[in-house]
Amino acid sequence: MGKIIAIANQKGGVGKTTTAINLSACFSMAGLKVLVVDCDSQANCSSGLGSARRNGRKSMYHVLVMGEPVENIVQATELDNLYLAPADKNLAGAPVELIDMDEREFLLRRQLDRIRDQYDYILIDSPPAINLLTINGLVAADSVLIPIQCEYFALEGVTELWDTLIRVRRNFNPNLAIEGMLLTMFDERTNLSTQVRNDLLNFFRDQVFRTIIPRNVRLAEAPSFGKPIILYDARSRGANAYISLAKEILENEKTRAR
Repeated sequence: MGKIIAIANQKGGVGKTTTAINLSACFSMAGLKVLVVDCDSQANCSSGLGSARRNGRKSMYHVLVMGEPVENIVQATELDNLYLAPADKNLAGAPVELIDMDEREFLLRRQLDRIRDQYDYILIDSPPAINLLTINGLVAADSVLIPIQCEYFALEGVTELWDTLIRVRRNFNPNLAIEGMLLTMFDERTNLSTQVRNDLLNFFRDQVFRTIIPRNVRLAEAPSFGKPIILYDARSRGANAYISLAKEILENEKTRAR
């Protein structure tokens, strides 16, 4: 049975989409079959994986609001084992349209449960808000990966997200685990990055990934070419970091299975 990981943080600009794109690509390069589910109306994950925006294309809006089977919207990407369920701007209104639906928090879970056996991993890219789309992702997931930018305000956001995870566990998904906290945009030249890293390690300890994603120009450039960093510049520091993250997650899985 495939594992579902939600990538979530209500704060924007912390590296959720970058992580969804590049972690999925590294998994696929390791021979794993992966589906990325883009639940953000900005659709940056979709474009970052090379999916062109075109009229008439069905998206996760049609899946969540109109009941379209998710397998009907899945697209291939440039990588053989990597697939995408794209987003579009209509998702911006989905939380309002879903509000009166019965068991609205479980819509994504029901869709993904039908197809999870077809993939080794399903990664959900969540919007930068705690709304029904994010809640759907957390309810559908086995675990949550939390990207945290190395800055002061990111620490405040972790507390708010933690409260949300507790409520989701209590009301909808008691088995939701923490895949790990991922430090992103780390700049070793600044004392602040080091301080944020040390504070998180002191408080959350082994829930923080050993892998740290650095600030990297090539990593920032890759989405404009519709490519994961491993295809855009496989020798860059950003590519090496996401390869390391994929290996760390797979190693953690083996450790848990023992």
